[in-house]
Amino acid sequence: MERSNSSSGPAAKNREAEIRHILTILHKWGIHTLGQLAALDKEQLAARLGPEAIHMWERATGQSSRVLKLVRPPESFRESFEFENEIETAEPLLFMLHRFLEHLALRLDAIYLVAKELTLVITFANPPPDRTQDGFLRRRNGSDATPHKQIYERVFKIPQPTNDVDLLFRMLQTHLENFKSEYAIVAVALSAQPIKPAREQFGLFETTLRNPHKLLETLARFVALLGADRVGTPVLEETHRPDTFRIDPFSWCAVESPLPSGQNPHSGSDSHALRTAHPAAALRRF
Repeated sequence: MERSNSSSGPAAKNREAEIRHILTILHKWGIHTLGQLAALDKEQLAARLGPEAIHMWERATGQSSRVLKLVRPPESFRESFEFENEIETAEPLLFMLHRFLEHLALRLDAIYLVAKELTLVITFANPPPDRTQDGFLRRRNGSDATPHKQIYERVFKIPQPTNDVDLLFRMLQTHLENFKSEYAIVAVALSAQPIKPAREQFGLFETTLRNPHKLLETLARFVALLGADRVGTPVLEETHRPDTFRIDPFSWCAVESPLPSGQNPHSGSDSHALRTAHPAAALRRF
């Protein structure tokens, strides 16, 4: 029989020393189990070892109870399904995704959270070639018969976090309208990244998007038509080449300025590549 006490302080140390002393005496008596301790007479045990031994005897006999500490396991907002037969059309896939969204929305609403990001993972039936572009990845599977599986993974950023099933489903449906694969689908998974509902107060001359979900749907259509590398925000490259830029995905988070208020942004010591100054076109009046 052992007892551990995680408390600190002189009183806790004295109590721990007393318990160890009682356990030493019980071991000398041949008492090594809870059943043997419960078989002893309560009054005689109190007369010989004191009140602390009575507490031990009551716990051994089930007459004393303690409050259990509630430990909640980490929430995992993920839904997955493996199809019995390989599918080659979008209808079964969209049906399962709609069910996933309904389940995730119910779970998020129950704890007052909303989804800020969705991750779609589609698993195919073939061992794929090595390629990682266009969202296709190669992942190791546990089976020796099919050591590799080709998966398609796509992350959907939600500009205004929500649990609206119809809005989220339209976002997935729009993306999958022009989705093409050479092989059949065997499994699908959908996970949501939760966040607390935002309550943001804008300044006098600041405003939000009129319909951020409509904008997201429009951007998804552009991505489906033009490709993910052709839709985004142009960003100038730090290079000696004039007018060189890249396309970054749209970011829905406001970027906070690292400079404190009142400081001149041009007073820093950061160096930047020189840009070619284009002269203004001359206007002529005839």
